[in-house]
Amino acid sequence: MIIKVKSPGRINLIGEHTDYNGGYVLPGTINKAINFEIFKVKKVYCEVKSAKINKLLIFEINNIKKSETHWHNYILGTIDYFLSKKNKITPFKCSIKSNLPIGSGISSSSALISGFAKAIIELFELKYSKSDIVKIVSYVERNFIGLRGGIMDQFTINYGLKDNLILLNCDNSSYNYIQFKSKSFCILLLNTNVKHSLINSAYNDRVNECLDAEKILNTYFNCNKKLANFTLDELDLVKDKLNLISFKRARFVISENTRTLNGAELLKKSNYHEFGKLMYDSHNGLKNLYEVSCVELDFIVDYTKKLNYVAGSRMMGGGFGGCTINLIEKKIIDKFIDDISKSYLTTFHKNLTPIKVNIANGLTFKKIK
Repeated sequence: MIIKVKSPGRINLIGEHTDYNGGYVLPGTINKAINFEIFKVKKVYCEVKSAKINKLLIFEINNIKKSETHWHNYILGTIDYFLSKKNKITPFKCSIKSNLPIGSGISSSSALISGFAKAIIELFELKYSKSDIVKIVSYVERNFIGLRGGIMDQFTINYGLKDNLILLNCDNSSYNYIQFKSKSFCILLLNTNVKHSLINSAYNDRVNECLDAEKILNTYFNCNKKLANFTLDELDLVKDKLNLISFKRARFVISENTRTLNGAELLKKSNYHEFGKLMYDSHNGLKNLYEVSCVELDFIVDYTKKLNYVAGSRMMGGGFGGCTINLIEKKIIDKFIDDISKSYLTTFHKNLTPIKVNIANGLTFKKIK
């Protein structure tokens, strides 16, 4: 039996760095994905080949340990999870092909873990649900990758629905779908080709800074809430108890959470220009309060502000590089890409990579006997 799995990347229209702070996000899965093909073999070792980077991982089931090669750990960590739950895994061969850009902020890592986990579940007929896969990704990220992220990426990949965004409450995993299907506007990603790695300390530093603010707020108000669920008025009451960095991080998170809820209501009314203003506000906060932007990302966002056919633009993902997400009129998109690419090349002496995306279904699989 051969199992084929298609695990898509995701975009997030608004709600950045709110997921691990218990806030709302507004993501959707896209029509670019990682594809897996897996089957059992009568060998003593497992073999996983990545066509994208033309690399091979060979390992034995009874000898799982962290690798010094980064991408290995997404695979090894997933197997480690299943073994820790006493599931029987036997040798297999898996090939991985992808058209997801790596390090661009569209969650290639969560797509890799989610898709591989689903492939193992179906190949060995294990009893795990979508919500279980969300937990598996978190396990791998925390224990094998060292990333203290939230649930947005893996939740979106598993629950994504064509032509719909997901308004997800990351505090309790409640969600609803919001239709996103416009005749006039589309989503365009612009990859700065500045590589970032979320395993670097800057991401986890932000997590700690937010936790510091959350702890002080909970102590002051004698409650037990996630940071995103406080108000700006409440934050101001403890301002003198916070260092400046934690105050700035908390101010962004709380404001971004409100923007996400307001943005969802605007999208329900197809009010894209007003929604776009929130995207610009989001980027301003990510740049000045959360401090995760870079000059290349800022250049793209600033470039779009003078164009009335671009409703909104902001950096997307962990930061320090990767993509901007742009809400733009379909009729002008090719000219826009041409113009901004030339300007970007002149300014930074590197190419800008446009990625046109549609909102597609989440993770899918099929069995071939």
